[in-house]
Amino acid sequence: MIRLLIDGDLPDSQYDVLQAAARHAATVEGVMTPCYVQVVLTDDRGIAALNTAHRGINRPTDVLSFPSIDYPAGDTAGQAEQLLLEEWDADLGASFLGDIIISLPRAREQATQYGHPYERELCYLLVHGLFHLMGYDHQMEEDKRNMRHKEEETLGGIGQIRNMDDVLLQAAREAMKTAYAPYSGFRVGACLQAEDGTLYTGCNVENASFGLTNCGERTAVFKAISEGKRRFSAIAIAADQHAPWPCGACRQVLSEFAPDLRVLITWDDGQVAESTLKDLLPHSFSPATGADAHLLGKERHG
Repeated sequence: MIRLLIDGDLPDSQYDVLQAAARHAATVEGVMTPCYVQVVLTDDRGIAALNTAHRGINRPTDVLSFPSIDYPAGDTAGQAEQLLLEEWDADLGASFLGDIIISLPRAREQATQYGHPYERELCYLLVHGLFHLMGYDHQMEEDKRNMRHKEEETLGGIGQIRNMDDVLLQAAREAMKTAYAPYSGFRVGACLQAEDGTLYTGCNVENASFGLTNCGERTAVFKAISEGKRRFSAIAIAADQHAPWPCGACRQVLSEFAPDLRVLITWDDGQVAESTLKDLLPHSFSPATGADAHLLGKERHG
């Protein structure tokens, strides 16, 4: 059980949804010790001041988490209970898990950008903060997938299910932030979905020898292939300027593995468009229509 102590104005209906999210997060993670979390609802100026003081980043972000203990994510060894007992508050009958700060203006802006309800975005930011308090992070790709899986399981458990397209588009936007594009200034991020639901992200990586530049789409594909995936259902591509339809080389690489791939793109202030790889690359040269067919023809006539 995780109890929320909220500092800030919040309608009862929204509080109830956030409290339900916190309870289900505890269930998903298997937290047995009663805990409480201090949640501060602030504005961009307030969260920017905290970013400056604690992270050396002079800008607002959507959510910050400050854990009270070094919580072991997954806690398969059962270490968390002893650590939490050191944070026990007899008056509240619960252990202090940490602080979460949420920027309400940022939550409203992102809800509009991603095309889902404000309440859904608040839930996501809270759950994201809770799993940070419980030891999860997203610096490494595998860690990010584990954390995202926990978040989606929690949100799904209280009926706050995100449209999968929104998940892909948001992941592509996040990947765009790590792009290395000092020459063109055109940052691109991509999120590729394997048929089993696994997500792989990539960004464009430019090079002083321009021909060695790699697009975000191919970065995501190569990561997925290197982990044994061969079949894909959709890709989302994000840019912060104009519509980032994949280049010809990326279309050909994608066609090798998924000629029927759905292609989503987003750019500028949240504009979204959709197509299919078949429409973007008609009469493609792929294992089904190209190389294998030619080899098969040689066998028949050889």
